Amino acid sequence: MLRPFREAVLLILFWIICFDLQRILFSIHHWGKLESVGFGEWLLSFVYSFRLDLATACALSALPFIARLIGHYSSWKWTYRIFRIILMTLLVILVCVQAGEIVAYTEWNHKLTSRVFMHLANPDEVARTASYGMIFWFILYAGIQFAFGWWLAKKFFHRIPLKNGQFNWKQLIAFPLQLGITLALMFLFLRGGLQQIPLNIGAAVYTDKPIANDLSINSLYFFGKSYLLYNRSSIDELMPKVDKKLAAREVKSWYNYPKEHDQFFLKQTRPNVVFIVLEGWSAEGIGTLGPTKGATTQFDKLAKEGLLFTDFYSTGTTSEIGNSSIFSGNPAVPEVSISMQPEKHRKLHSINEDFENWGYHTSYIFSGDLKYGNIGGYFMDHGFDVVKDENDFPSDLPRGKLNFYDRDLYKFLIKEINSHKKPFLQCAFTGSTHSPYDQPKGKGKRFTGEEADFMNSMVYADECLGEFIRNCKKYDWYKNTLFVFVADHGHATPTTVDPGASKFYHIPLLFFGEPIKEAYRGKRMNVVGSQSDIAATLLTQMKGDPSRYPWSKDLMNPKVPQFAFHSIIRGYGWITPKGSLAWYMEQKIKGEVTYKPEDFKLELKNCNWFLSSIYEDYKNL
Repeated sequence: MLRPFREAVLLILFWIICFDLQRILFSIHHWGKLESVGFGEWLLSFVYSFRLDLATACALSALPFIARLIGHYSSWKWTYRIFRIILMTLLVILVCVQAGEIVAYTEWNHKLTSRVFMHLANPDEVARTASYGMIFWFILYAGIQFAFGWWLAKKFFHRIPLKNGQFNWKQLIAFPLQLGITLALMFLFLRGGLQQIPLNIGAAVYTDKPIANDLSINSLYFFGKSYLLYNRSSIDELMPKVDKKLAAREVKSWYNYPKEHDQFFLKQTRPNVVFIVLEGWSAEGIGTLGPTKGATTQFDKLAKEGLLFTDFYSTGTTSEIGNSSIFSGNPAVPEVSISMQPEKHRKLHSINEDFENWGYHTSYIFSGDLKYGNIGGYFMDHGFDVVKDENDFPSDLPRGKLNFYDRDLYKFLIKEINSHKKPFLQCAFTGSTHSPYDQPKGKGKRFTGEEADFMNSMVYADECLGEFIRNCKKYDWYKNTLFVFVADHGHATPTTVDPGASKFYHIPLLFFGEPIKEAYRGKRMNVVGSQSDIAATLLTQMKGDPSRYPWSKDLMNPKVPQFAFHSIIRGYGWITPKGSLAWYMEQKIKGEVTYKPEDFKLELKNCNWFLSSIYEDYKNL
C-alpha cells in the first residue's frame, strides 16, 4: 500500500537532483560571473531554491506517477515502457531548457525566457547567430544532464512485476485513493501551500546579486511562467494599428517640453525622504479628494499642510506594477508585469540609485510577503541597501492573514529610521487596507453597504497614519524629512466599482513635511499625472537629473503636457484635462468615455500613439 507513495517521493527527488546538477554545471561555466558571490552565499542558492524546485518537481511528476501507479495494479506489460517514455520525454525538455540557459546566459545575462520564441520563429537567425562554441557547450551540457538523468532513473525506478490480472476489492479502493491523495498533495506543493498568494519566483530570491538569484530560481519553472506570460502578453495582434515611427516621433515631442522653471517647493535640495506606499488607497474614498467622507480625517488634515496632487492616477491595478512605476518612472504595458521579468526590469533605473549616489541610505519595508509579484526581488535587484518583509518583524506581534498591522509597521519603520546615521530614503508599503480586511477595528466612522469592509479598513489605516506622523515629530530628523504619500493602485469604493473607469485609478499623491516652503503648504495641484511621473518630479525638486527616466514628467513644470495612461484588464485608459476614455483590446470596443464626441477620436489616437511607443520600448528592453 505504501509503495506508490514511495514512488512519488522518488520521482520528486529525481527531479530535484536533476535541477541541482544544472546549478553545478551553471556555476562551473559561469564561475567568473560568480566571483562577487561568496561561497556561503552560493551554497544558499541550493537552499532557497527548494520551494520552487519542489513545485516544479511535483508538476513534472504527475504523469509519470499515474503511469507508475497503473503499473502496480495492472498486468499490462506496456505500463513500464510508457512510464519510461513519459519520464525521458520530460527529461529531454528539462535538459534542453537547462542547457540552453547555461549557454544563453553568457550573452543575455538573464535566465532563459520567452525571448527564445522570437528567435525560434526564425530558425535561420538562430543558425547564423549561434557560434560553434555555443552549439558545442549546449550539446555537452545537455548530454551530461541527460546521461545522468538516464542513469539515475535506472537506479530509482525498476520494472514492476506483472500482476495476475485479477483485481480484488482492496485494490479497487486503494488505486483511486492513492491516486487522489498523491495528486492533491502534488498540486498543493505546486501551489506552494494553502496561503492566499500562490508561489512565484520571488520565493527563490534571497540576495542583491542578480546572478545568485538567477541560480536559485528554478530554470524550468521560470521558463514555464515566461512561456505563459509570452502567450498572455504577446499582444501584438491586439495592439492598435498605427504608424510606429510617427507615433514614436509624436510622443517624443510631448516629452521635449521646456524643462526650466521656478516652481520649487523644497527649502533645501537634500532632505531625508520617507515614501509611504498606501495599499489600495483610492482617491474616491479619501475625504479631501472624493465624494466619500469620514474615513480619512487624518490624511485630510495632512493634506491641508502639504502639497496635494488632486488629479493623479495609478498606472495599473496591482501592487508590483504600482511599485515599479513609482520608483522606476515606468508606465504600465497592458497584460505585462515587468517586475516578474528580471531580464527586463534590471535595465530600468530606480530612484534609490540616485539617492545612493548622493550618499543616502536606502531601505524598503513591507509587513507582508514581498515575494508577491517579485516586489522584493525587484528592489534587491535595484540595489536598495535594506529590503525587509514579514520575516524580519518580531514573530510575537499580532497580525492579519496577509501581513502585520499598519500600526506595527509604522513602529517598525520609526525604529529603522532611528538606526540610520546618514541621510536616508526610507520606503514602507502598508497592507491593512488589503483584503481580507482583518485589521483591528478603527475608532472612526463605521461604514455599511457596498465596499464597507474596505472603507472600514481605511478608517483604521488612516488612524495609524496620523499616529505615525505624531510620533515622527518627536525625533530630530523630522524637521529635515520630506514625506511622500502615494497609493500603489486604486480600489473599488461606494461610488466607483468599475475597474475600467478612470476614477478607479484615481489615487492620492501628497508631499508633506517641514522641508516644504510655506507658500506651497496647503496648495492643491490640479495637473493630470500618474505614478510614472513621480521620479522626474521629485528628482527635479532635489536638483537631480531625471533624464534617466524618459517616461517620467515633471508635474511642477507649468509647461508639462497633461496626460495619464493606465492599463486595465485586456485594455487601457487615457486621461487628460478634457476627459477620459477606456478601450478594450480584444473586443475592440470603448468602455467609459467622458470626452466630448468631437474630442474622442483625437484623444484615442494620442492614446494609441503612446501605447505603441511604450510597448516598443518594453519589447526592446
